[in-house]
Amino acid sequence: MSTPTWTVTFRIRRQKAQGPSYMVDYITTVDPDEYVLDGVERIWAFRDRSLVFRHACHHSTCGACGMVVNGVEKLSCITRIRDVTHNHGVLTLEPLRNFPLVSDLAVDMSRLYATMEQVRFTTVTPSGEPLDEAGHESLQLVDCIECGLCVSACPVMATAIDSLGPAPLAAAQHDGAVGAPLIDSDAGLWRCHNSFECSAVCPSGVDPAARIMALRRQVLGQQLRRLRWPRK
Repeated sequence: MSTPTWTVTFRIRRQKAQGPSYMVDYITTVDPDEYVLDGVERIWAFRDRSLVFRHACHHSTCGACGMVVNGVEKLSCITRIRDVTHNHGVLTLEPLRNFPLVSDLAVDMSRLYATMEQVRFTTVTPSGEPLDEAGHESLQLVDCIECGLCVSACPVMATAIDSLGPAPLAAAQHDGAVGAPLIDSDAGLWRCHNSFECSAVCPSGVDPAARIMALRRQVLGQQLRRLRWPRK
């Protein structure tokens, strides 16, 4: 049985350096069970080598291939074409929002990485499992892959460039950085407006909005305890 094929128009936002932003249509034959990233790579390989985008692992571990797919933040390596368009449909691809543009679909993620370091987030944490044969504690990966989708979807980040953003705040809750001045500040915990867009687009199920709400309860609990039992 032959593999079914679709004809899909990849409508990609293009922009170089400080030049104008414009859309380019690439009419492409695809397997609908392929992923969006497969289509982008095919366009780059056979149609337009000037197209700039980011990718690495192809299985949602590195977080590099995030982009806005038909208006919604997605990891393009795990987003099936049939789930976001139809045969003879249009697939609109744009760079992540709220990040400086590098070129085309690639954005500068350095500020996100810097703020994650500020809250001392690490992707590897003690698992609580017994020691292994060599006497070392087992380690497990934290679900957050620092893909930036939550930052792109956050409406606050669109207007408050000094805000920490959902990923660093969720990381602070995970790592127990409750009382840090960076967290308990106007640019930190109290800038969040509870839109929950961050959790809606998270590809790893981290649920940053729930973590931010938990962090608020923890910070308020600390403040109430200080008011009730002030240090002498």
